[in-house]
Amino acid sequence: MVELICITCPRGCHLQVDENLNVTGNMCPRGAAYAKAELTHPTRMVTSSVSVESEVEARLPVKTKDPIPKELIFKVMEEIEKVMVKAPIKIGDVIIKDVLGTGVDIVATKNIER
Repeated sequence: MVELICITCPRGCHLQVDENLNVTGNMCPRGAAYAKAELTHPTRMVTSSVSVESEVEARLPVKTKDPIPKELIFKVMEEIEKVMVKAPIKIGDVIIKDVLGTGVDIVATKNIER
């Protein structure tokens, strides 16, 4: 039996999952889906920053557009660390396309004008 706390909504249901992936303790179907995904193929969003050539900013905050497999977090961070961009940058601009072949882009989360 594995115990998890669901993070899909503020309720924070205390979930129990057995060896057959039967979930109890969830107040909605999202809790069961979360628990099964967390135990079979966990994913996470990654947030970080990259260097930027700008007159006003030294770093540009970035994030994965979608969650990536949890086991790739450190490799994705290594790729992000290699990047330097030049202003101007707009929110949503793709900074790294298809990072590590995951199909997920790294995107800007702040506008930098110059």
